Formats: sequence, structure tokens, C-alpha cells
Amino acid sequence: MTILRQPTAAGVRDAAEKIARILPPSPLFVHEINGVSVAFKAESLQPVGAFKLRGAWHRLTALDEAQRARGVVAFSSGNHAQGIAWAARRLAMPATIVMPADAPRVKREATLALGAEVVDYDRATQSRESIAARLAEARGATLVPSFDDPWVIEGQGSAGIEAAAQMRAAGLPAPAHVVVPCGGGGLAAGLALALRDARISVVEPEGWDDMRRSLEAGWIEPVGPNPPPTACDALQTPRVSPLTFEVLARRDARGISVSEAEIAAAQRFAAERMRLVVEPGGAVALAALLARKVTAEPGMLVILSGGNVDMAAYARVLAA
Repeated sequence: MTILRQPTAAGVRDAAEKIARILPPSPLFVHEINGVSVAFKAESLQPVGAFKLRGAWHRLTALDEAQRARGVVAFSSGNHAQGIAWAARRLAMPATIVMPADAPRVKREATLALGAEVVDYDRATQSRESIAARLAEARGATLVPSFDDPWVIEGQGSAGIEAAAQMRAAGLPAPAHVVVPCGGGGLAAGLALALRDARISVVEPEGWDDMRRSLEAGWIEPVGPNPPPTACDALQTPRVSPLTFEVLARRDARGISVSEAEIAAAQRFAAERMRLVVEPGGAVALAALLARKVTAEPGMLVILSGGNVDMAAYARVLAA
């Protein structure tokens, strides 16, 4: 796919204005960690249970009437799928989502309930990008990747615009250090554009920490062969995109990896101490903080990016 523009800070501000017209800001909670007041942005409480509707709304509202009539195609394990389906329904557009056959049932059912068509693929043997590209070409539809798109990146960054205003209203310092879950890096890159004075730490599950390795190497490193299983279905991205990598590399972002045990502990902490349901991929930034892989400090902003849990798996985590 040829990208004709780059994501910009001005685009993030435009996206934030668009989203403010249709949705209230997601809640910002302040919780004391090791004696420091830390801000937590609960994107898990968005209407689709994740931040993904931000990028979806900014992207789909940029399409003209003829493009909207032909619809959109996306690929996702569930959160981007729901964001696209939610935005498409509001705009009366057809939406088709290519989803792995083993995607969490709750995410698949929510996507279907929002009116999208779902096309299955085998995560191990098929390319979701190729399937989606063929569908988009055959239908004349617009392909909307989950992170490799400038409008999507800008839309995700609107969370940073909101958080900065909320932290100011709460009497907290301006965002100085943002800790954010990372799959393909769309949210992290958008926040890096939105919060130009803040340090950025991206967090991934162990074995799927290709952004961390890419940032350390100075070039894009894909996930290695036979990566380990992870509960973080939302963060299983085999390779980050040049768009997201370049934004984060320019900002000297730092990469961190967390274990499955640390992620589960973060989910339990969110439930017990913060009264929040957070999915594994949405809890990795909190996991890094609780495991002291980042140090709590004034002006810290931690993103809880999603709350779409598989209830059986979540019950097992809470019972551990």
C-alpha cells in the first residue's frame, strides 16, 4: 500500500476535535504507585472497549461520499475490528473485517453485532494483509490497516490530547512519561505526536517485542520464528510498520517486554485496586510499572488500552 502522507501533530489535533464532537473523553483515574500519583487513561471504557474507535473515526470521516458508498475492509483480532464496525455503522457504510479464526469469541460477536461482515482466516498459514487487500480491490473498498495508516495513527493520538487536559484539570504535572501498550505501534506513535515533550515507553509481551528490538537495533526487526503463546491477542503483530517505527525512533522511544505472569498480575491489580476490567494486551503498560520495569514518577501517564476480556480466561486469571 502506498502512503501519500505522513501522520502529523496537526492531524492529531484535528482528530481530537472530531472525536470530541461525538464522544466524551474516556475516564482518567489517579492512583498512587510507590508513593507517586500516576494517571491512568482508561481506554478500556470506550464504547467498543478499546481505543481503536479513535483511529477508525478519523480515517472513515476522511473518506468522500463515493468512497464511503464502496465501504471499507480491515483486518484485526478484534479491537480494531470493533472500532471500524462502530464508525462504519455511524456513517452508514459497509464494513468487512478479516479476523483470525481463533479470535476471542467476545470480540467476534461484538463485531458482528455492530453490523460488520467477518471473514475468517488461519493465523498460522494465511496472510490477513493479502486476504484483505484482495477483498478491497475486488469490492473497490478502502483498506484500513490497524496501525499502518497516517489517519489511524493520528486518531489514536487523540487520547493524548484528552489526557493532557484531564491531568491539568486534576492538578497533575503535564505528561512527562507515557507508558503505552504496543502491538503495531499506532497508539504509541499517535501519543508521541500528541505529547511532544513526554518520554515514550512502549510495552509488549515477551516474544512479541519486535518494536523493542527494532528501536534498539535502529531498523525494523520482525517477530522471530515460533513466538511463544501469549494471552495478548491484541498485540500479536508479526512486524511493525515503517510509519510507526519512524515516529517512535525519532522520539527515542524505549521498548520494554513483560511476562505472561506479570500481565496477569496487572489484570488482577486493575480489578482489585482500580475496579477496572482490563484485557491482557491492555494491561501490559500497567504490568511494566508494577514489575518496576519503569519507575513511577510525577507526570507519568499509563494507558489501559482495552477491556475486551474472554470471560472464562479472565475468571482463571482472577482466581490465580
